[in-house]
Amino acid sequence: MKSPLNAKFVKHSVAAALALCLAGTAQSSSHREAPFITQQPKVDSTDFYMFRSYETGREGYVTLIANYNPLQDAYGGPNYFSMDPNALYEIHVDNNGDAVEDITFQFQFSNTLANDGKGITLPINGKNVAVPLKNIGPVSSADSSALNFAESYSVNMVTGDRRTGSVASVNNSSQGGGTSFSKPYDNIGAKTFSVQGYGDYAKTFIHEAHFASCPQGSQSGRIFVGQRKDSFAVNLGEVFDLVNTNPLGPVDGEKNIINDKNITTFAVEVPIACLTGGTTDVIAAWTSASMPQVRVLDPTPTFSKPALQGGAWTQVSRLGMPLVNEVVIGLPDKDRFNASEPKDDGQFATYVTNPTLPALLKVLFGVRAPTVANRPDLVAAFLTGLNGVNANGSVAEMQRLNVTIAATAKDQQKNLGVAVGDNAGFPNGRRPGDDVVDAALRVSMGLLCHLNLGLCTPEDAPDGALAYTDGALQNAAQFDAVFPYLTTPVAGSSN
Repeated sequence: MKSPLNAKFVKHSVAAALALCLAGTAQSSSHREAPFITQQPKVDSTDFYMFRSYETGREGYVTLIANYNPLQDAYGGPNYFSMDPNALYEIHVDNNGDAVEDITFQFQFSNTLANDGKGITLPINGKNVAVPLKNIGPVSSADSSALNFAESYSVNMVTGDRRTGSVASVNNSSQGGGTSFSKPYDNIGAKTFSVQGYGDYAKTFIHEAHFASCPQGSQSGRIFVGQRKDSFAVNLGEVFDLVNTNPLGPVDGEKNIINDKNITTFAVEVPIACLTGGTTDVIAAWTSASMPQVRVLDPTPTFSKPALQGGAWTQVSRLGMPLVNEVVIGLPDKDRFNASEPKDDGQFATYVTNPTLPALLKVLFGVRAPTVANRPDLVAAFLTGLNGVNANGSVAEMQRLNVTIAATAKDQQKNLGVAVGDNAGFPNGRRPGDDVVDAALRVSMGLLCHLNLGLCTPEDAPDGALAYTDGALQNAAQFDAVFPYLTTPVAGSSN
């Protein structure tokens, strides 16, 4: 890794780049953010959340939420949006401030056809013929006999290095202590889920989990993997049409163009002591997805093996703080960033020391960018953490959470988080209702210089007190108050 100074510049670029959103990078986070990942949507990580659980009675937990498989059209049949059984999905946690994972939660999927892999058949002219659909009748948690396709997954908890550390299976306490977890069928429509309703159906897939690797007394939590309504809001078309909108509001004046899209959510509720090891107040985390290094297309593919794959796991997706790869990293290096790890972030220093986005913003809007050298305000907010809030000694692109700061109840959350006095919110972790784009825009343009934090002065950021916004409203009222917090996915059809 390069020197800490160069690494700091990396996030300087990250935060400065977030200013490109100036009017609208809204919360498009990491949807289709790099050329190669657009070819593999099932392993494209879109958003990552980490926060003290604010569900009543769950104050002793941290919730980690990783979203994958972006921009799902609810009507996208007949195959819908299963996860890739050849991929490795991971959530990494650093609890000693060295930007290297100390705990990793690994998810792997198994997709199976009914009828012992032969699929449901119907008698046609004296022959049993396999149907082309994933279900042929209503589906409920009590009766899935009409379901032609099922997904399950296993979860491992790795202590130490993600590939060479100590591996322990996470057990499913709600299904007899085994290592298999079931995933709900996607919300394909009201007729399929007419018996139970999709919301009640999906709740039955919230599993009690036992983390055997956690310290004694802190081993129980919950896991849910399944389709949810996309938790981001963004005026996507106008944002990438040279930020074709008003950067000064109103905060709800633009259309959330992805309001009818779904994603696949991996939600894990873990005891605080399990993540900290009892030795730190601040944890950092990020997500990734990896694929086998080699793929050979099979000229005679089957349902279970459409291609031959093997070799070492190779990372193809990465996400910590929102918007980094989407609007900071230059186009030639976006795929390389997705393959990288936080400890090596110094390699992207050029995008900070020679930022292109402030120049673009000046051309588009005539804004006055902050003049303070090396942007200590952005380094603190986005790269090292804020002193007294969530600094942990590391210099890398990760989310950081101070677990000693109590959760704010849903109805009291402020969607600009730390910037407006709600220290339980972004950039101290990230909650679903945090308007990370508005917060990042304002900090990028120098808001912290106006808050007497000793990082810089108001004179260093003449436009830093302006209420920059992407125009797509995001707040806690749009989400549930209980695990997994993200809401019921949009249905493929209605009554």
